[in-house]
Amino acid sequence: MKRIGLIVAALLVLGGLAYWALRPAADAATTQAGQGIRRGRPGMGDSPPVPVLAAVAMAQDVPVYLDGLGTVQAFNQVQVRAQVDGPLLEVRFREGQDVTRGEVLARIDPRPYQASLDGVTAKKQQDEATLANARLDAGRYAKLAATAYSSAQQADTARSQVTQLEAQVRGDQAQIDTARTNLGYTTILAPIDGRVGIRQVDAGNLVRAGDPTPITVITQLKPITVVFTLPQQSLPQVVAAMQAGSPEVVALRADNGAGGGAGGGGPARGAILERGKLAVLDNQVDPTTGTIKLKATFPNASLLLWPGGFVNVRLLVQTLPGVTTIPSAAVQRGPRGTFVFVVNGQTVQRRELSTGFEDEALAVVLEGVKAGEQVVTDGAQRLSDGAKIAVAGPDGNAPDAAPRADRGGPGTRRGRTGS
Repeated sequence: MKRIGLIVAALLVLGGLAYWALRPAADAATTQAGQGIRRGRPGMGDSPPVPVLAAVAMAQDVPVYLDGLGTVQAFNQVQVRAQVDGPLLEVRFREGQDVTRGEVLARIDPRPYQASLDGVTAKKQQDEATLANARLDAGRYAKLAATAYSSAQQADTARSQVTQLEAQVRGDQAQIDTARTNLGYTTILAPIDGRVGIRQVDAGNLVRAGDPTPITVITQLKPITVVFTLPQQSLPQVVAAMQAGSPEVVALRADNGAGGGAGGGGPARGAILERGKLAVLDNQVDPTTGTIKLKATFPNASLLLWPGGFVNVRLLVQTLPGVTTIPSAAVQRGPRGTFVFVVNGQTVQRRELSTGFEDEALAVVLEGVKAGEQVVTDGAQRLSDGAKIAVAGPDGNAPDAAPRADRGGPGTRRGRTGS
């Protein structure tokens, strides 16, 4: 037991000697660490710069558009119907065919109408023969009455008979014209240039003039119209634009379905389909909706506009010349109004901003930013006046402050200065 006590005492003495020997080194390390924090070593004391995206304010002409939703309508549309009764002998058009005015579309059995025409023609010839004989009799009675060989009454009766027969011949001619017209209706012609729709009646069926179902429908696609509405507050701008000329109207693909392009087989959502001109401003405001109705005409050379479809419409009402613009994303809004962060070297300056026309892409600056100045477009929610920034490059990464050996080469990347 005495030996164990001596060993424990010896270990305690050795531990104390080791503690007093290593204490100066530990104090020195602690002192150096504290000095490093106070000196602000990188990554320890100072906050890093905020990565942002920026764009340059530009001076440019800005078109002012009014946006609305429109419906495509055919420039002309005709329901092809039978105008006389009879069996439909043949249909000469193909469904979806483009036809020209006067082209034969179908034929109805013409034989009954040809027979009617022949009958009234013969009746006229008979009445004309009777009229010729009555004129001769009237001449004879006139000579006899002049020499007192006949009474004046007989001469007057003969002249009256001539007048009646002349009227009858004119009536016969009217019946001939009617019969000829009905015979012409047995050949159905295209009344306008356009595209034929789906055939509703097949050859061999009996058609009548009062049938509710047309044989087909012809729609004129070139040009074509779009009817759209705007709020009544836009009326002064629209009237001013029409007084200055024919305002341009742009038809865009309605953003209500899957995108087109390479994958969808058509124009992408929001893509421009056609450019046209404003043709009509309706003569009254709809009191139930508070909107005005307008109609625009488009050439539709590529047939991208189709009757019954919906399109987004943009009406050009004004062009602002040489104004200062910034991206709409740069405009910030706070309790005191709109403001923007202007890049000033490696820091930003908060400025009050006054804007005019603004859409989803850009805003017109009335006061606060000059052309050529750089403004923050992304990352502004983390900024304050005088904050340090690092303008991100095209790849979205912040540029290096100095050359770094671990990047494998000298130099720095430039931040993006425009969008």
